[in-house]
Amino acid sequence: MSNQRPLRSARFAMPAVALVAAALLAGCSEQSKVDPELTATLIQPVARVEIQAVTIAPGSRTGEQIVKSICAGCHDSGAVGAPKTGDAGAWAPRLALGHDALNASAIAGKGAMPPRGGGSDLTDTEVSRAVAYLANLAGASFTEPPVEQ
Repeated sequence: MSNQRPLRSARFAMPAVALVAAALLAGCSEQSKVDPELTATLIQPVARVEIQAVTIAPGSRTGEQIVKSICAGCHDSGAVGAPKTGDAGAWAPRLALGHDALNASAIAGKGAMPPRGGGSDLTDTEVSRAVAYLANLAGASFTEPPVEQ
């Protein structure tokens, strides 16, 4: 007799479980309506980056512009042995060579420095301006070639 009692309980529990499952599944068949405009506003980016290319005509850059945009990457930190910007001691033997020799080294490349300091679009005059500007920060008194208007 004790065996019949659990069977009787299970017999009544099965239809109840089936009814609950059917009710849950019936609710899942309805799709909620999505407002595409609301969705679009909710997923807008937090920030936006816009990149604008600034084109400067070759030959019109100043020594300062070139040093800040190209040369500073190595010379400000002293990377791969580059003499640091403004370090008179590191620049003294180089300054003793004169502007023309420094300029020739910068155009051809020297050590880890690539030709034209990596600025392949620099004109010879622009390299000369950059050399004069960078050397003058270390105590030289080189004349930077003027920018022609």
